[in-house]
Amino acid sequence: MNKYRQISDSEIKALEKQHCSCSDWSKVLVSEKFTTEHIQYCTFSGDIKLGAFNKEYTLDGNIKKHSGIYKAVIHNCQIGDDTYIYKTNNYIANYEIGNGCYIENIDILAVTEKSQFGNCTPVSALNEGGGREVPACDLLTAHSAYMMALYRHRPQLTEKLNSLFEQYAQSIASEFGHIGNNVTIRNCHIIKNVKIGDDATLEGCSELINGSVNSNTYAPVYIGINVIAHNFVVSSGSEITEAAIIDRCFVGQGCQIGKQYSAADSLFFCNCQGFHGEAASIFAGPFTVTHHKSSLLIAGMFSFLNAGSGSNQSNHMYKLGPIHQGIVERGSKTTSDSYILWPAKIGAFTLVMGRHTEHSDTSDLPFSYLIEQDNETILVPGANLKSVGTIRDAQKWPKRDRRKDPNKLDQINFNLLSPYTIQKMMAGQEILQTLKQVSGETCETYYYQNTRIKNSSLRKGLDIYEMGISKFLGNSIINRLENDDFKNIDDIRKRLMPDTEEGLGDWLDISGLIAPRSAIDNIIKDVESEKISSLEELNDRFAEIHKNYYTLEWTWAIDKIQKRLGKSIEEITIDDIISIVENWKASVITLDKILYEDAKKEFTLKVKTSFGVDGSEKEKQKDFEYVRGDFDQNQFVIEVQKHIEKKSELGNKIIAKLKQAQ
Repeated sequence: MNKYRQISDSEIKALEKQHCSCSDWSKVLVSEKFTTEHIQYCTFSGDIKLGAFNKEYTLDGNIKKHSGIYKAVIHNCQIGDDTYIYKTNNYIANYEIGNGCYIENIDILAVTEKSQFGNCTPVSALNEGGGREVPACDLLTAHSAYMMALYRHRPQLTEKLNSLFEQYAQSIASEFGHIGNNVTIRNCHIIKNVKIGDDATLEGCSELINGSVNSNTYAPVYIGINVIAHNFVVSSGSEITEAAIIDRCFVGQGCQIGKQYSAADSLFFCNCQGFHGEAASIFAGPFTVTHHKSSLLIAGMFSFLNAGSGSNQSNHMYKLGPIHQGIVERGSKTTSDSYILWPAKIGAFTLVMGRHTEHSDTSDLPFSYLIEQDNETILVPGANLKSVGTIRDAQKWPKRDRRKDPNKLDQINFNLLSPYTIQKMMAGQEILQTLKQVSGETCETYYYQNTRIKNSSLRKGLDIYEMGISKFLGNSIINRLENDDFKNIDDIRKRLMPDTEEGLGDWLDISGLIAPRSAIDNIIKDVESEKISSLEELNDRFAEIHKNYYTLEWTWAIDKIQKRLGKSIEEITIDDIISIVENWKASVITLDKILYEDAKKEFTLKVKTSFGVDGSEKEKQKDFEYVRGDFDQNQFVIEVQKHIEKKSELGNKIIAKLKQAQ
């Protein structure tokens, strides 16, 4: 912390000789180690505090520049030690600038009024016509935004959440802007009412107005050339580059937005990517990805989404104003030129192909294909659980988590199979069984929620869902018993007892956080009753649920096991558990073999078309191998084979251990 003194007469004279002026030198304070030689051609006004300038910067090309202030107009500013400021074409006003900053060739850097720096900017997510506004905020999470946007049937919750957001915004409101330490601002035009955290880089920006750049040392923020951002909050570790345009947007941790992407009234939570295309009033949950010029995401909720080229969702049939609104649950994909007419609700991990205009709701039939055929929506239940792409996606998401900030805002559960997806598989089984009973087993086609299901697809869907359920329940019981020593059934039953009653009933995906409905209801009640009195407390509660996920998961899993067996824990036998493990092993191996065969399709003769141009069949094969590799040496294929061996070995080990306890 610098100690300041009044600038001396001799220092004033030295500065004036260096073409510096000030409207009132008595308002200028300097640090104890301040010297004058590196301040030239400057105009000061208002209250000024200056640090010491001893550092020399070495730039690309071995260009050296000494810290100091040169050719600048400075009004009402505090400037830290070793900061370099050169050439303000207009001025810098009302800023506290940290140590070691590099500011060069800018037009305006100013706070013009008391500002909340983008906090509490209402973002009209999900519905262009309003009604689901979420306040942008430094502490906004995907989970608090979910509650704010979707729980409007709880007006007291909305009111209290708004109060928490406003409370925070007022706590940081100021007539002065803050620029942290080691910040670079270079070749930027207009920056007004923006606070900037440590280690941020702003390079070539056109306009940044009313916003927060929440950079830090662990996860710097980069905002690049020709970016225009109005009324925004950008979280740590994110990048906005290449002429992107955002207005009334929240950008979460580790996001990338660039290549002329435009977004308005949209929320992007952690690890989203937006390139080339357009977003309007979207709720982009974690890992929402869109890379194509022709893609438009509008008035929808997504997470773990990969949007194909030309993807679009809309509803242009309204008469009283826009009513766009739809939900695509986690892990889904839209293929090139796919279209969904809102309103609609697409089940988790669904592949959407073609154009769909019948307002379908497939939320209880996850891992499906939605295929357009003869202007109808064909539903293939469970088919996506057999896809290599689905498994690869589930493996890559944790690896592609770009968040370096130790304080992670969003609590992300990456599990493909969880109480959330398994309960939907169970609901899907009931739906399919009911369709079969009502319409008959020999019926060629079944109809559900404006979709058509072929007889063969229904039968296969039932089998796939059963394998998925068996795999999850088996995983749960193996994880519970694997590392324990037990001598008899009493020891096993004791271990099977849940550690908490919380976890029973429905589970929800609160935009990345998979949690029991009861736990979320408790948070809602505590917000409404003001037991939760700050955003920090709210975020801690979400983090606590995420931390305890596997404890809560077991409560749910053992309840489902008891119901499927028709027995209480006290009645479960070793043979029952062996049967569960056997079903688990069979399901895992069967699904892995299906994945193996699905991967093999990418090495068929048909796929090799266009390889080995101008060559023979042998050269075609060689060319393919050099580019794509050999099937048996493919990393995914190797992992599948190892997985089969590993899980078979684990299953046999557990079964042997159980038999010893009989």
